[in-house]
Amino acid sequence: MKYYDMRMEMMFIPMKNGYLKVYVSGFDRLGTWGNSIAVFNGVSATANGFNKKRTIVHSIAKLHKSLEKKSRGS
Repeated sequence: MKYYDMRMEMMFIPMKNGYLKVYVSGFDRLGTWGNSIAVFNGVSATANGFNKKRTIVHSIAKLHKSLEKKSRGS
């Protein structure tokens, strides 16, 4: 597979303070790996996995944890 054959899905979820952006790539065929990246206000979290929905939820959960940690430190 060439790099230009890669497909990426983008989801933009509106929130009070901006947009939660989720980028999903991979998951071409059943049983293939995929990658999900969640970004909010310059903070990002990534997750890899086989199940597309679980991987997206996992990246958003990791982003939530890092945003909580960041707000406690401020």
